[in-house]
Amino acid sequence: MSSLIGRTVVVTRATDQAGSLSTALADHGAKVVELPVVSIEESADGGEALSAALAQADRYDWIVVTSPNGARRVADGLARPTTARLAAIGPKTAQPLSEAGYPVDLIPDRAVAEDLLEAFPPSDGTGRVLLARAETARHVLPDGLRDAGWEVDVVVAYRNVAPDVDPEIREQARSADLVTFTAQSTVRRYHDLAGGPTPATAACIGPISAAVARQLGFTVVEAEPHSVAGLVDAVLAWAAASSPPG
Repeated sequence: MSSLIGRTVVVTRATDQAGSLSTALADHGAKVVELPVVSIEESADGGEALSAALAQADRYDWIVVTSPNGARRVADGLARPTTARLAAIGPKTAQPLSEAGYPVDLIPDRAVAEDLLEAFPPSDGTGRVLLARAETARHVLPDGLRDAGWEVDVVVAYRNVAPDVDPEIREQARSADLVTFTAQSTVRRYHDLAGGPTPATAACIGPISAAVARQLGFTVVEAEPHSVAGLVDAVLAWAAASSPPG
């Protein structure tokens, strides 16, 4: 059985989201260093724009969410069933909506914006989409939907902000064997915080975070599928293929 005994792995997810990944890695024997480099906070307007949009949800053909954080806020903000169809970038993102009783009509095979665009139905030129997402995000999805003929309202559902970091925990992370990333924002913030690609090896949940990590000098292993379970499997494969700890 694959094991991470003797390996130290850094988890960079926000504190309230780190549990499943940290637990899975620890269950395989890893020493886990939790160094949250993002904190999830409400949008600057306190959620007013999202609430206003969801109060008129039926005027949209589609409501699109790109992360579990956005999905939870949409699920909480929908006061009743809507005629709008729901799309999520991946199964994990769809889960908060499904658990709240809102069926998700479209989930692409891979949890990346490009695949969601490819799977999205064409517009007749009059269709309207509500895209609920983080304050800072790539432009690929809204630009692609507009190019496909959709009218797109982009609403900030939440913010990723940089939290205070304990210097001692930061040094533990720098001396670890591998660091895990679940978003491109965490790659950049960790790199700045650590002062470079240290540790040198990164396990990334998908192609976007992997591309950023490579650009910043990390040696990358990529999850397949693009999920927490896939990320754990990628770490296990890395451990099996690398020299055992001395």
